[in-house]
Amino acid sequence: MSELNYRASGDYLIPDLSLSETAETPLGKYGRIRKTYLKEHRPVLFSNLLLSEKLYPHLREIDETAQSRLETMMPKLMEAAGISEKLKAENPMRWVGLMNNCKAQAEETILRELVYS
Repeated sequence: MSELNYRASGDYLIPDLSLSETAETPLGKYGRIRKTYLKEHRPVLFSNLLLSEKLYPHLREIDETAQSRLETMMPKLMEAAGISEKLKAENPMRWVGLMNNCKAQAEETILRELVYS
């Protein structure tokens, strides 16, 4: 544990608190949604993660896990819905509609299980 330094402010000594510098890469969609959820609905957990410098790694992990789950779920959902390249060539509008349905279904599961838990 590092030594805590203080600075004088009038008659008071104020601790010099600062977070360590970390190289942050931009968060993806699910990491940003999780951050907003924590900030608005779980402020104590948000503050604890922020002050312990575990917030960004937590958000990065949620984002990466959500992306990998989406990549895993989409082919299975597409197969179950009968989406194929043949359908894409024959009826592109139906293909787009089915793809949108599959993506919405996958995202609903991911948001419920990972982001809003």
